[in-house]
Amino acid sequence: MPGTLVEAAAALAAGHVSAVELTTAAIAHARAAQPRLNAFISLEADAALAAAQASDDARARAQRGGAAPGLLHGVPLAHKDMYYRAGKVVTCGSRIRRDWVASTTSTALVRLEAAGALNLGTLNLAEFAFSPTGHNVHFGDCCNPWNPAYITGGSSSGSAASVAAGIVYGALGSDTGGSIRVPAALCGISGIKPTWGRVSRAGAMPLSQSLDHVGPLARSIADCAWLLQVIAGADAADPTASARAVPDLVGALGGPVDGLRIGLPDGYFDRDLSAPVAAALDAAAAAFVALGARLVRVPMPALDPVNAAGTVLMWAEAASAHQQWLAERPQDYGAQVRSRLEHGAALTALQYQQALKQRGPALDDFCRRVFDRCDLLLAPTHAQPVPTRAETDLVDRPEAAAVLGALTRLTRPFNYLGLPTASLPAGFDGNGLPIGLQLVGAPWSEALLCTAGDAFQRETDWHLRRPGLQ
Repeated sequence: MPGTLVEAAAALAAGHVSAVELTTAAIAHARAAQPRLNAFISLEADAALAAAQASDDARARAQRGGAAPGLLHGVPLAHKDMYYRAGKVVTCGSRIRRDWVASTTSTALVRLEAAGALNLGTLNLAEFAFSPTGHNVHFGDCCNPWNPAYITGGSSSGSAASVAAGIVYGALGSDTGGSIRVPAALCGISGIKPTWGRVSRAGAMPLSQSLDHVGPLARSIADCAWLLQVIAGADAADPTASARAVPDLVGALGGPVDGLRIGLPDGYFDRDLSAPVAAALDAAAAAFVALGARLVRVPMPALDPVNAAGTVLMWAEAASAHQQWLAERPQDYGAQVRSRLEHGAALTALQYQQALKQRGPALDDFCRRVFDRCDLLLAPTHAQPVPTRAETDLVDRPEAAAVLGALTRLTRPFNYLGLPTASLPAGFDGNGLPIGLQLVGAPWSEALLCTAGDAFQRETDWHLRRPGLQ
């Protein structure tokens, strides 16, 4: 079977494989891997096969002069179970919504289906997308395909695990403090958190309206570019979705990076790095030099206050969204999520307003200090090796809170700042678990991220490595 989304789309278009064949193989793989990974909440095999047959029929009609197939026609995907689909249960990884049926369909799903993508089912996630590990007390933990004793990262745990395991070619995630990039990094795949407002959030479960981003996880940056091309753009159903024209992300693939200024952070991102992560960063920098890019050392502005302000926004807005349930059904939350929501409810209006007020100046300051000196910033996605599920289980180990905080320390600033960021696989730690690096761009620079990330992946083969369970 084709190895990437782009390859699958090309094989379908050339008639080398059918949507039914791809979907049948994906379903079989999902069923075989589920006991080990617990990546799916629901596997909708019959509906997926019916849609695959309809996709093949539509392609046959197109060859006889019918409507041209969409960009993703016949490609099997699956998505984090927080994207609403009318008439379907959407659990949000929670007990509270275990049987909740959506009345609308998210804009991102509508656009993927319009492009011809198929849906295999719904994917596991942290409860209400409010944890960075992949633990879930209601549906069971999602496990890392490289070694199930280790975390996938969260909250888009099932999205990362299903893509890394080779079950589906891509998946939607969401990113409020790193929930696309952290699981992408820890599972050895690619993910893009676009600029805040680039993708509509209509019909996606809200956690923090100021910080939530919708974006793709896939096996390569090229795959992510194809998915982002489809879902990006203005949406009347979401007034925060930007009307700015979406660039040709697919066309940006394969472009040169000669002369591109790659910034290496001096401060914050180079703090407390494990030896394998530091080595991966050095190797990635050398790969960009080999491609013709120029390295620039860039002093970092103070980012600890940025992280603190982002945490205030996230926790306060999450507590507001959950106010009624938290009052009426506190026992139906897992202990970790309930604790976070209670902390958010204790924040003051003054703290919240100050965090909002600082956001614009912090973005201006960061862009001036960083992007006046470089075109893209190259930084680790995570500083330390992938931890185990036991090491990050707050139920049994309250001291794990420090490990959880460290997981998103390097990703959270870019949610608060709203900057487009891609995570790329870049090596392995001493336990054979993946290492991820971030490319960070100025606002609306997704095309440049795709060009540079794709160039890096044409120079390296980390994104081609697969866990042994396939």
